[in-house]
Amino acid sequence: MAKNYRLEILAAVAILAFCGVFLYTSSTMTGAEFAGSDNVGSGLIAELSGKPVESFAPLIPQWQPPSGEIEACLFALQSAIGGIFVGGVFGYWLGQKKSLTEAKSN
Repeated sequence: MAKNYRLEILAAVAILAFCGVFLYTSSTMTGAEFAGSDNVGSGLIAELSGKPVESFAPLIPQWQPPSGEIEACLFALQSAIGGIFVGGVFGYWLGQKKSLTEAKSN
């Protein structure tokens, strides 16, 4: 039975291992802050160039949403579309696999 669920078991073990490593490192590290790579990279560039972070501007001006709620809504919409796409791909693969096994059995 474990042979049939080999990938699911492997995924569960990987998720549990990741959670364990995350919890261990976050409990042992003191003074660590969670910051995005944009903030860290901008700070490092400002430190190396000697210019303040505020003087940097993107090459292509970006649209700023009028409020945080709209920004969160757009992010949720983007993740929902991505989830639908990923689910569709996996559904297609499983359908192909099922049709191949049915064709072999007939």
